[in-house]
Amino acid sequence: MNSTSNSLRLTLKLAVCLVLVAWILHVIFADEAQLQIKDWDSLSFGEQVLKSWTIGSAGLWKTISGVSVSWLLVSLVFMGATIFIGVVRWRLVLAVQGLRLSLGRATSISLVAHFFNSFLLGSTGGDLLKAYYAAAETNHKKAEAVTTVIVDRLLGLFAMLLFVSLMALANWGIVMSQQRFMAVMLVVLGMLFISGLVVVLAFWAGPTKTRLKFKMLLARLPKGGGLVRCIEACHTYGENPGFLPRVLGWSMLLSLACVLQIVALGFGLGLPRGEHFRVLLLIVPAIICISALPITPSGIGVRENLYVWLCPTAIGIEAKTR
Repeated sequence: MNSTSNSLRLTLKLAVCLVLVAWILHVIFADEAQLQIKDWDSLSFGEQVLKSWTIGSAGLWKTISGVSVSWLLVSLVFMGATIFIGVVRWRLVLAVQGLRLSLGRATSISLVAHFFNSFLLGSTGGDLLKAYYAAAETNHKKAEAVTTVIVDRLLGLFAMLLFVSLMALANWGIVMSQQRFMAVMLVVLGMLFISGLVVVLAFWAGPTKTRLKFKMLLARLPKGGGLVRCIEACHTYGENPGFLPRVLGWSMLLSLACVLQIVALGFGLGLPRGEHFRVLLLIVPAIICISALPITPSGIGVRENLYVWLCPTAIGIEAKTR
């Protein structure tokens, strides 16, 4: 029954994903085709669809192949920086649990996890693999090793949501003047509140008696002892006063590098620079955060539609790739 339910859920997500991807591709292809066909409005709907997916797709490929090599290299540098900073942050999380991974070993595990997060249909496949390899590195702290991966992901998301909120203050005029930006920020602030609440509960839990009763209840479950150790591992972070500021600092730097990676690609495709840079520092991380919601596998379709929805309003570019 569970297997059937999971299959249906995955099928539904894939269907939504395909519809969103097909729609965004059609919008981009149609806009490209309109640039080349003067009597576009005189074409039938079927002819417009055909021209969009033939002429429009060729025009889009021409645009992609024309990306500036220098900006592409800059983007790759920032991509490498995100992976390196992520490794540094994870080693800080590991150290609190008394787990010591060499920089090389932590990097190799992170690269494998990054690959699976990028190419599997889901954003957690790489994290599961990362948790597996982390647990394999120790004989007596497997639950704690798995917890480090969860805490690392949680604090990374919280920091990026905080980064978006700060950028919203820097772009307050745009946010308040556009309803779509206000809607996006409501989602972001909701995610920030929930993730912050999870951090507080995980690190500092609550009343001692309530905590003990909850642990006793978990201990009665199958594999409950491991869950109790995970909770205790989370409390260890709350008991370390210097941990959270250090990790949030590295996470903010990682968020900036992640944003600059995508912004560099945009500049390589001819995206306007100068006064639009500050707005992009808001748009890009906001889309990354919302795409993390389990709407479609890996956020495919959601992410692309958000870019087309937000960029024209924010920086005055047309809803197409040129």
